Amino acid sequence: MGSHSEIPESPDVTEPLPTPVTPAGRDGLDAILTRPDRAVIALDFDGTLAPIVADPEQARAHPDAVPALAALAPKVASVAVVTGRPAGVAVRHGGFAGVPGLDHLVVLGHYGAERWDARTGTVNAPAPHPGVAAVRAELPGVLDRIGAWHGTWIEEKGRAVAVHTRRAEDPQAAFEALREPLTDLATRHGLIVEPGRMVLELRPPGMDKGVALLEYVREVRAEAVMYAGDDLGDLPAFAAVDKLRSDGVPGLLVCSGSAEVTELAERADLVVDGPGGVVRLLKALASRLDH
Repeated sequence: MGSHSEIPESPDVTEPLPTPVTPAGRDGLDAILTRPDRAVIALDFDGTLAPIVADPEQARAHPDAVPALAALAPKVASVAVVTGRPAGVAVRHGGFAGVPGLDHLVVLGHYGAERWDARTGTVNAPAPHPGVAAVRAELPGVLDRIGAWHGTWIEEKGRAVAVHTRRAEDPQAAFEALREPLTDLATRHGLIVEPGRMVLELRPPGMDKGVALLEYVREVRAEAVMYAGDDLGDLPAFAAVDKLRSDGVPGLLVCSGSAEVTELAERADLVVDGPGGVVRLLKALASRLDH
């Protein structure tokens, strides 16, 4: 069971490193500190590195996120941002390109279907699933038949499409009303629906943060991993860390806490206070690895 371990603001003082509340989490943190050159630090973007906002196009990384990542990245095997967003969008909104110290950063976009590597500055991606284009074409008509829920809107994500209800008159009612018809639409075209924080994403099966994280950790032959996330879409990544632990790779599960989602906090080894808390944790890790 997770418990809040808040890291106080202290810009002029070395950040204290919090203690995970579980034995497995403490083992994971110890492994990262002991062999940082074999550790992967993996993080979600929205809600973890970037505060949640009503319009995802306006989302930007916490102002201290890139400096914290640049301080930490040279000390570990890799930093991986694992996101449902297109990799290029996450790079732009995160401000990750061309930053000294971020050579060890990769962005696994679209749940790992796309990959941006800071060393090359390029995105590698396969062809999109044909069902996404079909769903995109039908989605406006589906929303109209339901009643168009004032304030609900569609986000184009290239390899997926999402319907947001955060700006609707009753966000939760709109979310619940849309679940079944959007699931039916997705199923007809070979897609699945991934619920999140006032958003329903229609995307191909077999794409999730757990698959992306497992493949990447195994690719770099990491001997320790940390994953930080905030939403239901991060649960597969939490499960991947559990799988890695069972295979002998220590791991640390971090929840970027919010009042909207409690499932991650209940499974986390460490709960911090939103993106600001994640940034302070990254700073604390970098500081500890300096000694």
